[in-house]
Amino acid sequence: MSRHSRLQRQVLSLYRELLRAGRGKPGAESRVRAEFRQHAGLPRTDVLRIEYLYRRGRRQLQLLRSGHATAMGAFVSTRGPTEESPGAGAPGTPPDEGDGPRRPLDSMGAPKTAPDGR
Repeated sequence: MSRHSRLQRQVLSLYRELLRAGRGKPGAESRVRAEFRQHAGLPRTDVLRIEYLYRRGRRQLQLLRSGHATAMGAFVSTRGPTEESPGAGAPGTPPDEGDGPRRPLDSMGAPKTAPDGR
């Protein structure tokens, strides 16, 4: 068996740390396993993507260890299309605030301001 590279050892270590940190938190262990399985097929040559996912995993580990996390899950819609209220927009869009003109949002979700400051 060949020896693991430094990056492979770091990823395996992160996997074990995430599993340990997720013990006792509902959904954490299964979410960690699913996330790692999803990306297990990445080619070893895609180092940039692997390093990006590694950094993202480190941030998630910090959040799990911070004590603020009580569970871990995926962002999924809990309501089906038939359960939405009438007049609701697409899932994830803010509700209509009335009949007035709507201001467009920039990529960060903040309202765009006109050049004149309004």
